[in-house]
Amino acid sequence: MTAVMLTTMVLCFALTISVAVSIGLASVLGIQATNANMLISVKEMFSAINKFPLAAIPFFILAGNLMETGGISRRLVEFAKSIVGGVQGGLPMTCVLTCMIFAAVSGSSVATTFAVGAILIPALVKHGYPTTYAAALQATSAELGVIIPPSIPLILYGVSAEVSIGELFVAGIGPGIFISLSLMIFVYVYCRFKGWGKNDGDGRLGFFKASWQAGWALLMPVIILGGIYGGIFTPTEAAAVAVFYALVVGVVIYREISLASLIVVLRKSVLSSAVIMFIIANAGLFAFLITRAGVPDAIGHWLEAVLQSPALFLLGVNVALFFIGMFIETSAAIIVLAPILAPVAMHFGIDPVHFGMVMVVNLALGMITPPFGVNLFAACTVAKVSLDRIIRHLIPFVLVILACLLVITYVPQLSLGLRDLLYAK
Repeated sequence: MTAVMLTTMVLCFALTISVAVSIGLASVLGIQATNANMLISVKEMFSAINKFPLAAIPFFILAGNLMETGGISRRLVEFAKSIVGGVQGGLPMTCVLTCMIFAAVSGSSVATTFAVGAILIPALVKHGYPTTYAAALQATSAELGVIIPPSIPLILYGVSAEVSIGELFVAGIGPGIFISLSLMIFVYVYCRFKGWGKNDGDGRLGFFKASWQAGWALLMPVIILGGIYGGIFTPTEAAAVAVFYALVVGVVIYREISLASLIVVLRKSVLSSAVIMFIIANAGLFAFLITRAGVPDAIGHWLEAVLQSPALFLLGVNVALFFIGMFIETSAAIIVLAPILAPVAMHFGIDPVHFGMVMVVNLALGMITPPFGVNLFAACTVAKVSLDRIIRHLIPFVLVILACLLVITYVPQLSLGLRDLLYAK
């Protein structure tokens, strides 16, 4: 059964069939190979999505789209520009900082790419930056959407590996800020080296004026994250609060969401949510079948035999996940691999929360690496450039994220320090 499933899945990938359909078809053929009852597929696909924490996903997607349409993202850009936009290279730094703030509510890197990129990519080009550089920067910065809490991949990892989502959210703060600062330092140095961005401060609002205009937008992540960490509501409930807040601010306060635009936002959110849920359902069936076939145990025993130390295990997993992330969508990879790898990590004494951060940050790299990087396609769509043209500017950003990944992997306190402080037994 395992051979049939893996062969079918690889063949479908080679034929460029979508990930969800590839995984689902491989699972169905696997069931047929064992002459099992096909009702298993219905039961397990339903069980995979019949989990309360997953309700946060469509809500966070809707919240991100409402922020984009309701003027919240534009005001966040002006606020970020008022902080870092006055130096040479300040506009690329504004891109990174805005994505970090926007990610603190949206939970989605693709939503961040479209919402922030639609504003900043044209602004970067207007200030003399190459369009290809602007697209590569936006795609990389938006990766923070899956690292800074709340994060859809962190929710998926928590559900798949049976780890506290609240602890994962807290653990994501340190790595998210670390990657943001690393990217801002890099773009500052790179722009000075290239001589770009000497006029980035033109048209910049003062800090207090920008803060006043963005006050309602800035209050949004405070309410959402404060409510989660303060125990007022769960991450799933926080997603619903985010939708309500974004809707009220966009319709009543900023008055930029009309009935017609609201219908467009709802339609886009439904389609995005359906795609993710379809992937989760198929990946859940796939994970059930390979678990029943004993594949996780076999891989676990093999890893224990080959990789004799936690350091080697983490290195091996990082290398494998880096290549997996290039070809398999992040959500599907987490749902399939987390139940397999998390128990092995725990066997080596690695905290499952720390391992979750390593896994999510690594697979997030897949969003900015060809051939299937979803952030790349989104950024290229906004910038109206072809994917092959941005590779040259993309490579340095990938190297920066890889360096950050190594630090996150081998300095666990970066992820666990705040978690241990807040969740001290």
